Amino acid sequence: MRRLVRIIVFCWLATVLGLTSSAAAQSADTVRDIIVEGTQRIEPGTVISYLLIQKGDPFDSARIDRSLKSLFATGLFADVTLRKEGDTLIISVVENPVINRIAFEGNRGIGDDSLGAEVSLRPRIIYTRIKVQNDVKRILTLYRSRGHFAAAVEPKVIQLPQNRIDLVFEITEGEETFVRKIRFVGNREFSDSRLREIIRTRESRWYRFFSSDDTFDADRMTLDRELLRRFYLSNGHADFRVASAIAELTPDRKDFFITFTVEEGVRYQFGGVAIDARLRNLDEKDIIDVIEIEEGDWYNAGELEKTIDRLTNAVGTLGYAFIDIRPRINRDRETRTVSVTFEINEGPRVFVERINIAGNMGTADKVIRREFRLVEGDAFNTAKLRRSRQRIQNLDFFERVLVEQVPGSAPDKAVINVEVMEKPTGSVSFGLGFSSSSGALVDFGIDERNLLGRGQNLSFKATVATRQSQVNFSFTEPYFLDREVTAGVDVFHVRKDLQDTSSFDSELTGVALRGGYPIAERLSQNWKYAYRNTKVTDVDSSASQLIKEVEGNTSISEFSHTIAYDSRDSAIGPTKGYRVRMTNDLAGLGGNKRHFRNTVTAAKYFTLVDGWVLSFDGRAGYIVGLGEDVHLTERYYIGGDDLRGFETSGVGPRDDITDDALGGQWMYTGTAELRFPLGLPAELAVGGKVFTDFGSTGQLEPSRSFVDDTGSVRVTVGAGVTWMSPFGPLGIDVGIPVAKESFDETETVRVNFGTRF
Repeated sequence: MRRLVRIIVFCWLATVLGLTSSAAAQSADTVRDIIVEGTQRIEPGTVISYLLIQKGDPFDSARIDRSLKSLFATGLFADVTLRKEGDTLIISVVENPVINRIAFEGNRGIGDDSLGAEVSLRPRIIYTRIKVQNDVKRILTLYRSRGHFAAAVEPKVIQLPQNRIDLVFEITEGEETFVRKIRFVGNREFSDSRLREIIRTRESRWYRFFSSDDTFDADRMTLDRELLRRFYLSNGHADFRVASAIAELTPDRKDFFITFTVEEGVRYQFGGVAIDARLRNLDEKDIIDVIEIEEGDWYNAGELEKTIDRLTNAVGTLGYAFIDIRPRINRDRETRTVSVTFEINEGPRVFVERINIAGNMGTADKVIRREFRLVEGDAFNTAKLRRSRQRIQNLDFFERVLVEQVPGSAPDKAVINVEVMEKPTGSVSFGLGFSSSSGALVDFGIDERNLLGRGQNLSFKATVATRQSQVNFSFTEPYFLDREVTAGVDVFHVRKDLQDTSSFDSELTGVALRGGYPIAERLSQNWKYAYRNTKVTDVDSSASQLIKEVEGNTSISEFSHTIAYDSRDSAIGPTKGYRVRMTNDLAGLGGNKRHFRNTVTAAKYFTLVDGWVLSFDGRAGYIVGLGEDVHLTERYYIGGDDLRGFETSGVGPRDDITDDALGGQWMYTGTAELRFPLGLPAELAVGGKVFTDFGSTGQLEPSRSFVDDTGSVRVTVGAGVTWMSPFGPLGIDVGIPVAKESFDETETVRVNFGTRF
């Protein structure tokens, strides 16, 4: 019995001791407290929030290891250690410093603002080595894009109190690395010099001090490959490809040799062109007229894209919202022709869910949105999306416009993302120049094309010249009342010295209200009301009697209407397309003069070969007085810019005694002009031209006995040179009259030169 009691007591003691030992062991393996050491700016609670182990959790080496990585991943700490002391987890941290200031030293070619925009670090941001290394790479990339391949960047840290630092990027720019030579291998159809004009990269020359295109840039070479591809594909080479583009650095690391190896392939012409419409009730005959490609034309990939756009618009107007147009291309290498069939299928039913706009720091969202041909809820249309991008670019508010389509929240929805990079839209100009019409001139102007980010245009210009000076204030609202209606106001004052041509001076002061709107994509209509006061002064005592009769003040209240169609590929330097404009002016609803004037202008442009542009330009008009003679200052005066070879106002009715120009009540002028390159580098923007001008002006009522007025046609032939110089446009024309009257005033050489600073 005693032995049994001993066994029971022994077992009880063993159990109690085992339980105590187990409890002690369990207590030792549990996190009872967490202590954070070393924090200065960061709250301990913030540090604990990043841990993957908390109070009451067992000590787990795997979770502690992940907690360590989590703290390092925040970028807040330069060093972190975790250790166990009994049942307490101790976290020791060394905080990364805060950047007080960022500075750049040694940079001469690139300003601090440009470098500051490139780096990601900013004052009051946590310093990390990884971010600094990334910023060093960005700076080097920027310098290499400017041709400084020997540039070096070393970041320096200056310690400050309270765990702050100044970060200094010490830059050694090195010498610029230029492109010494650009060579092409495999080109037979086009010469090296012609292909050098196509690409963006240029060979180093002394006159390229205003350009950086002659420095090596790998990104620019990528663009060059694409430019070559587009050029060849637009000139019939459907099989073209750039086999390689190699840039070799000279041993002295100062210059690059660039070699493009191309495979031109044969040149193709368009064969048959057809439409395969697979939409119900769509007849090919209804849309075949929009195809401008003709059999026998050289193959042009760009024309295919334009044809797809035109077909998309044509089919869309017939009520088909969801279409997919794809060209089926069949190449016949034996006949060297490309047959194209435009296959029109029903496209996926996709709607625009949302349009996102980013990058517009100063421009209001609505200025960009109103240029879109699509809005939220519309059927998605690729052609309209491309047109929207082009309209945004045409605003000329942005350096870059990126538009992309991404999937929406459902298969039948699409999101359009727009990213823009703004550029300066305001300018202050000061100019010096010379014009055969105005003489020596000085002008000053202030212009803001995107006033307060609203897309409005505000300008003030003043010109002081020997024979003509003017002041003009103009304001334009392109979307009046949020409609696609342009509204504007002009206030102006013009002084003309016409002593040499008509023996008097004139001053014109007035105000004009104008509005306009598009009727179609290229057709527009404009209205204007103008009230102007004309003052004829300083009439010479020997002036014509007709001029003496109009001395004094005249007020004119005039309504104008203009309708215009413009299909040119560019408003400046067009190479193809045409424009037609008709303007009607009615004066008499107010003021003390009444007349009705009609003027028509038209122009057509053809590209014969690259750089050779043939154009025909004409203008005709007449003005009749309503119950009275047409005022002298409202008549037509031709010569000078519109009839080269004759002086300004050198053609038309003239007093045969005083030789004063009296102006005409009808007129017409015309020009046939061929512009061509002179074989100089394209970036010099120097071109030649040959032309013939013709025209005449005369009076409607019988001329008085002392007025010379034959109404005969005048014709000139000539040549000229134009130069878009860095100092402003320069034009010199030499015109020789081949048909003229004895009383006309001729001018062989005409010069126009201007510059702005």
